[in-house]
Amino acid sequence: MTTSLLSSRSSPAKAIEQNAKASADFAAKLAETESLLRRAAAEFAPVTQASSLGAEDVVITHLINRLQVDIPVFVLETGALHTETLALLERTQAHSRAPINVFRPVHESVIQFVRDKGQDAIYKSIELRKECCGIRKMVPLARALKGQKAWITGLRQEQSAARAEVPLLDESEVATKSLYKFNPLAQWTWGDVWHYIATNQVDYNPLHDQFFPSIGCAPCTRAISLGEEFRAGRWWWEDEAAKECGLHVKK
Repeated sequence: MTTSLLSSRSSPAKAIEQNAKASADFAAKLAETESLLRRAAAEFAPVTQASSLGAEDVVITHLINRLQVDIPVFVLETGALHTETLALLERTQAHSRAPINVFRPVHESVIQFVRDKGQDAIYKSIELRKECCGIRKMVPLARALKGQKAWITGLRQEQSAARAEVPLLDESEVATKSLYKFNPLAQWTWGDVWHYIATNQVDYNPLHDQFFPSIGCAPCTRAISLGEEFRAGRWWWEDEAAKECGLHVKK
């Protein structure tokens, strides 16, 4: 089974053309990331990668496969993902050496939410949107992390003000959840991410070519315009400070 997730595109892609520009110290960052992944697998098992199938996460999955470290990957299939994301999930499952585990919400809970609150409830209030995130993401996340000692995310300091101090190893959840969180791309730039994708021909979500830098559920994600913040397309109808689903919010 191949450890490379190759792109099937035959022509240059917009996201690569526009973004692939490595920082001067990229080689050192890559070496640090590889060392961190090896350490996570060797010292913090059982450990798993959380993947949204966005650009950062496909880079990490590619590294896990290339390094052949014992780190399975999980994806939260919320029932509201873009068609492009679901197609990438299938391709990743087909070609990844590392196991790709899929966690879904309890179907009855989704149906009851829609029945009681309406199909468009997420646009009515932050509370209802977060309730939806709870059903579709937080409950499945708890199942995905059950029994794990650590998890790996694609958080980067550059993504938003709320993530500006993301460390490579976050121990803030150890006391409450006995969980370590590795953020191996914390210091990478957006240009670094796309340089790696271009150099290694990593398969990625084609929505990135349509100006979706951050991709979540279809009803909650839109393309961004020139000059907008990186995560401006996520829950764009809400206040800037509310733009998290709960997966990475610190109490």
